[in-house]
Amino acid sequence: MNTQSNAMSGTFETRPIAPVTISRARLLYWSIRRELLEYRSIYLAPLAIAGVIVLGSGFVLVHLPQIMRSAMTLDAQQQRDALSKPFEVVASLIMFAAFIVSIFYALDTLYGERRDRSILFWKSLPVSDLTVVIAKACVLLLILPLVALVITAVTESIILLLSCAVVAAKGLSVATLWAQLQPIQSMLGLLYHIVTVHILWYAPLYAWLMLISAWSRRAPFLWAALPPFAIIVFEKVAFHTRYFSNFLLDRVSGGHEAAPSNLPGPDMQITPGHFMLTPGLWVGLLFAVAFLVAAARLRRYRGPI
Repeated sequence: MNTQSNAMSGTFETRPIAPVTISRARLLYWSIRRELLEYRSIYLAPLAIAGVIVLGSGFVLVHLPQIMRSAMTLDAQQQRDALSKPFEVVASLIMFAAFIVSIFYALDTLYGERRDRSILFWKSLPVSDLTVVIAKACVLLLILPLVALVITAVTESIILLLSCAVVAAKGLSVATLWAQLQPIQSMLGLLYHIVTVHILWYAPLYAWLMLISAWSRRAPFLWAALPPFAIIVFEKVAFHTRYFSNFLLDRVSGGHEAAPSNLPGPDMQITPGHFMLTPGLWVGLLFAVAFLVAAARLRRYRGPI
């Protein structure tokens, strides 16, 4: 009996246990899922704005037949502007809500986890700091814009169906309304706006906020705004110029290269070739990469607050 037990124990001892290896893609996937579970405002805030818009659209739909009758006396461009303006406002409100959520998420994502003692547990997992930072950047640059796009498309579709029902009930032409709104072209313009502005053009802004979130021990919003404000004041006092303030305004407003003067709609100008050749785009992306790498290194050495 003892001989058999020794033989069995010897057999188990000679079998090496292979370490479990998890691919980086899977680690990134679970890191993104963790962010979506912890920060539900990513989709709840745009959904709340969309709900308010749908409820408020009832007041606009009451006057839609009158707006259509008045628009029939105008030329084609003015008709399109009058009928598509509410849908452009809907897209702009949801995009603005997503932008505000992105700012607060970027400022709190690395700062907030250092205030939570569970950061000691998360740092013990086999997930590198760079993977965590990339996951948070993916939420900012991919998930949030995609959520805003889907919510905008669903909201505008609901309002469009309600508008068609109201127009048909009043004996007006649904085909005319559909032709003036051009929903497919509007969605393409919105997609272009999201990719160029909310993903590519805003990338260095979000990366800067994440860097401050990883560095600051308190008041990250103040530390994010104080250095640019100091540069603006110094330039104004020393050189009586406003180059840096104009640069920041162009970056925050979306940039005239990325965002045409008109709102996302059927008449939006789509010029990807001109946009991709913009020097400010590539310089901004280089700064975004540098800020994210610096944020990952800071996360490695920064302890809990």
